[in-house]
Amino acid sequence: MGAGKAAAAMALAAEQNWPAKAPLDGLVITRYQHGLLTNRITVVEAAHPVPDESGERAAQEILRRVKALTPADLLLVLVSGGGSALLSLPAEGVGTEGLRATTQELLRCGAPIQEMNTVRKHLSAIQGGQLAAASRAPVLALIISDVTGDDPTHIASGPCAPDPTTYQDALDILRRYGVKAPRAVEEHLAQGAKKAIVETPKPGSRVFKRVENRVIATAQQSLQAAATFFIGHDIHPAILGDSVTGESREVAKVYGALARQVKTRGQPWEPPVALISGGETTVTVRGEGRGGRCTEFLLALALDLDGAESIHALACDTDGIDGSEENAGAVLTPDTLVRAGKKKLDAARLLENNDGHGFFSTIGDLIVTGPTRTNVNDYRVILVL
Repeated sequence: MGAGKAAAAMALAAEQNWPAKAPLDGLVITRYQHGLLTNRITVVEAAHPVPDESGERAAQEILRRVKALTPADLLLVLVSGGGSALLSLPAEGVGTEGLRATTQELLRCGAPIQEMNTVRKHLSAIQGGQLAAASRAPVLALIISDVTGDDPTHIASGPCAPDPTTYQDALDILRRYGVKAPRAVEEHLAQGAKKAIVETPKPGSRVFKRVENRVIATAQQSLQAAATFFIGHDIHPAILGDSVTGESREVAKVYGALARQVKTRGQPWEPPVALISGGETTVTVRGEGRGGRCTEFLLALALDLDGAESIHALACDTDGIDGSEENAGAVLTPDTLVRAGKKKLDAARLLENNDGHGFFSTIGDLIVTGPTRTNVNDYRVILVL
């Protein structure tokens, strides 16, 4: 079984490497337009980042099949980023619309993914270790990480991992970010906080004695691959971390200052330097524009650098989708603001409107890759020549 933006690619790889005469079947859920042709494992497409009925039906079928397994079987679970929305099976009383509405509010509030998933685990009948708990068979979860820290409990809301968080934690997160959840969701979490609903399986539970969570691909590996590429082009790579978080526009100011220090002072490295980073920044949506965290980062960086010579940048989500748009990200050049001015674009106003997509689309600097069918979080590079 499996869920995530990489689910179809992982399922195909499993089929290609499975012994031809050994029994194998299954079902995985991936995002619309992310499917691949498989022979033995069924691939279902569903909505992301806001769940839909297709994902719910497939999640119900996955849980039904898992409950039918015996100790003589093996449950192989293919987990990747996006699984929180795709493997969507609301807990009793929450309802599909309640889960959808809460997800939409969480996406706008600026909460980091770990906190979003704390809430979603406690609105789910299958996440937060509950998929593994439903299996009498031994479980091996193979995981592609799209979260900072690579902790399986946070990736796709940890369907096979122990959940250290509680219903009370989920309630506290809603209050901290001012999330207006439907009454059914509030009541469900409140009942859980009062111990009227059984908690998700916790670390130390005997459920996990027969479960292994194995992370097989990470953001750090993507940064190391990029570093090798730049070394091959005689450019020094400086990896600034695979776990960068915070508001996109604030992170951009910090990186802009570092790029200027490299350019004007040769500190802490002499140019040419590629400043590489990964992780997942956030955007607190206050405007009505379009765009994700990568274009928001680049638009803020453009304003901070203000046309500084010989500094270029790129920011993309490795799944090929920046937020919910068709682009993976965008590219920034020293003349970005000049070209935008010729198009009568007000960069500062567009940033306040959270319209990075509109800005880079108008000047033709969006990067569109299509679905990559993998997901190891964001990739950013600032090239100082």
